Amino acid sequence: MTTANKITLIRIAMIPFFIYCAMQGTASFQIAALILFCVASFTDFLDGYVARKYNQVTDFGKFVDPLADKLLVTAALLIFIEKGMFAAWMVFIILAREFIITSLRIVAANKGRVLAAAWTGKVKTCVQIGGIIVDFLLLIAADGALKLTESGLPLPEIVAWVVTLVTLYSGWDYLRKNWDLIRDGAVKPKD
Repeated sequence: MTTANKITLIRIAMIPFFIYCAMQGTASFQIAALILFCVASFTDFLDGYVARKYNQVTDFGKFVDPLADKLLVTAALLIFIEKGMFAAWMVFIILAREFIITSLRIVAANKGRVLAAAWTGKVKTCVQIGGIIVDFLLLIAADGALKLTESGLPLPEIVAWVVTLVTLYSGWDYLRKNWDLIRDGAVKPKD
C-alpha cells in the first residue's frame, strides 16, 4: 500500500473519534473535534500531494480519497443538524449534490471521459471546510448563538446558507458543463 493511500485511510480512521468528540457537550471535546477535523482535512491535501509528487496515484486512491472526504464532511453536517446549526433540508441538498456528481463521474468514466475537478468544486470544498470550522468555533465559544448583524441573524444560519448555496451552484455548474453525458433519455428526441 502506498504512503498516499495510508494517509487517506488514517483520515477515515479519524472520523469515529471526530464524531465522538463532536457529540460531547464540553468545550474541551469541541476543541478536540475541531483539531481532528482540521488534521483530517489537511490529510486530504497531503495524500494528494504525496500521490502526485511520488507517482503514487492508484485506482484504490481514486476511489477511497473522495469517499473519505465525503464521509468526513457528512459526519460534520449530520452533527450540526443534531446541534440545530444546519437545517436537515440544507444537508439533504448538499448530500444530493455529492450523489449527483458522483453518479455523473461514473457515467463519464463508462464513456471513457474523466471529469476533472472544476474550480467551483474546489471552492465548494473550501467553503464547506471553512463553514464547518466556523461552526465548531461557535460551539467552542461561550454563546453558540453569536450574532453577526444588528438584525439578529445568527452566524450559524449564515454559514449554513453560504455552504448550501455554494454547494448548489457547484452542482449546477458540473451538470451544465457535462449535460451532454446524460442528455440521452432526458429530453425527447426530435422526430
